[in-house]
Amino acid sequence: MLSRFMSGSIRNLEREYSCTVRLLDDTEYTCTIQRDAKGQYLIDLICHHLNLLEKDYFGIRYVDPDKQRHWLEVTKSIAKQMKSQPPFTMCLRVKFYPPDPASLKEEITRYLVFLQIKRDLYHGRLLCKTSDAAMLAAHILQAEIGNYDPGKHPEGYSSKFQFFPRHSEKLERRISDLHKTELIGQKPETSERNFLQKAQMLETYGVDPHPCKDVSGNPAFLSFTPFGFVVLQGNKRVHFLKWNEVTKLKFEGKTFHVYANQKEDKQIILTYFAPTPEACKHLWKCGVENQAFYKLDKSSQVRTVSSSNLFFKGSRFRYSGRVAKEVMEQSAKIKREPPEIHRAGLVPSRSCPSITHGPRLTSVPRTRRRAVHISIMEGLESLRDSAHSTPVRSVSHGDCFMPRSRSQATDGGDRTAVISDEAYSPSDSVLPTPVAEHSMDLAVSRQVNGAPCSIEEEKESEAGTPMRGEGGDFDGRCVQDGAAGGDTALSEVEQVNKFVLSVLRLLLVTIGLLFVLLLLLIILTESDLDIAFLRDIRQTPEFEQFHYEYFCPLRRWFACKLRWVGGLLIKEEE
Repeated sequence: MLSRFMSGSIRNLEREYSCTVRLLDDTEYTCTIQRDAKGQYLIDLICHHLNLLEKDYFGIRYVDPDKQRHWLEVTKSIAKQMKSQPPFTMCLRVKFYPPDPASLKEEITRYLVFLQIKRDLYHGRLLCKTSDAAMLAAHILQAEIGNYDPGKHPEGYSSKFQFFPRHSEKLERRISDLHKTELIGQKPETSERNFLQKAQMLETYGVDPHPCKDVSGNPAFLSFTPFGFVVLQGNKRVHFLKWNEVTKLKFEGKTFHVYANQKEDKQIILTYFAPTPEACKHLWKCGVENQAFYKLDKSSQVRTVSSSNLFFKGSRFRYSGRVAKEVMEQSAKIKREPPEIHRAGLVPSRSCPSITHGPRLTSVPRTRRRAVHISIMEGLESLRDSAHSTPVRSVSHGDCFMPRSRSQATDGGDRTAVISDEAYSPSDSVLPTPVAEHSMDLAVSRQVNGAPCSIEEEKESEAGTPMRGEGGDFDGRCVQDGAAGGDTALSEVEQVNKFVLSVLRLLLVTIGLLFVLLLLLIILTESDLDIAFLRDIRQTPEFEQFHYEYFCPLRRWFACKLRWVGGLLIKEEE
């Protein structure tokens, strides 16, 4: 009996495994799930733990042994998706950023999105000008420590928190002044809502950068936001395509293509190169999911997408879940008492660590500090107040594409959207995809600028999350013409080569299918195999008609021709 009990317990353990999910407030939730459990089960478990109903905006992210990030697919087994051995460690993150986060139905949802955007601000994914940066940080202070109290908050209290990759004492004073004067009396939920309203209007809201290179070999960061497809290069947003303009996303190996329609039905093709085929596939799947979520009206309109034009080549993927319009309609029907929220309070989270984890500008020599001060303070993420045009060159080299801003129309001709006086360059140490060629340069530049990368700290915060490069001296370099990334069509030679390869693959597949059909036909008509399914086919009237009216005459014709050819060969030998 004891041996049976022990063997049964071992089998049960083999069917279960432990899974730890790091939440947005850096707490951890550990659970035991069945080996055949699908991704949706784990997401439902986490949302039940958080008392979260508006769960469609969130997803679970994990990092494989090659440092490649993935989103957990809800329809597939968790164990089959993970490339490592249990126990598994994952992170809950915002997967689809709400177009208007401040108008979310429930406070718990707004709080979780607030935590995600605070994380984006610290890791350099959310860029803004200095005045906006100070106000965002002040809202974080008000939400986390409440009203300013001279007895509790001594001089320099804001330095206990690091809101950005780098900031100066002057910015700290501005944050403290705003917190002391303009935000007095605001409740945490009010400060969080105001924070979301301001963050939503920034150009890089919702950006999750994928490092790539354009056709000229220049680094670029691709991203999918609630409003469309974005390309960041140097210190500019060089491309912005609304979702209703994007017609197709495709990848082959490391090459990623974006097809879009301009005005007057002009098609453009943007081409970029990912570091690895796995990174390119992840980029493509993220694009397919974001396009379906934000563009479609109903989930019933979702179709399976292929990465290639031919059915037998490439990857196939289908977004599973509700789309944004359905999520908002469903949220409007929620009627319950607001759940209790346990906020982090005074304790700085790992996504917003103490200032001691990274050197302040006072640790930089004075001559160098002035350059850093100019770059960070006067031009820290300097985004112009007016909307910006984003020129995109078409295949026919026609007029530039000029999208409108969310707030107003563009009025600047051929300008590109300047995001920052510093290059947009997340850290290579723990990028979502490994980039080997320029990682050493960035690492050296960060050491020179007095901001060594804390890789272990970043891994603890979120494995594989990109972190902005912290070089203080930006030399103003940018890509020539403002739009030199992937804005040219494939060359004619490449198109011809790909067309020839596609035709050859089609011919090979067709010949293979015909060969299989011929073998099956010979087995049916000429062999004496007495198998049930063959016997059933032979006894059908249609097969008998085919056999006597078509196959037998064709066989006699082939036999006649073979005898004729054989006779000719014999005569030539004589």
